[in-house]
Amino acid sequence: MTKLTLIFSIMLSVFALAACDINEGPAEELGESVDQTADKIGNSVEDACEEVKEGVQAKDTNC
Repeated sequence: MTKLTLIFSIMLSVFALAACDINEGPAEELGESVDQTADKIGNSVEDACEEVKEGVQAKDTNC
């Protein structure tokens, strides 16, 4: 019975992988582009906040 279960699991995995579509459509490409842009904006904002925080700390130490 375990061999049958193993064979069934392997066949199910193969069919599941075969069903995956490698070609991305225009909507998926647009979504990925939006995600990348949002990540870049988030990183830029985070970098700017760090620079401001470092500037504030530097001013506080000179008081």
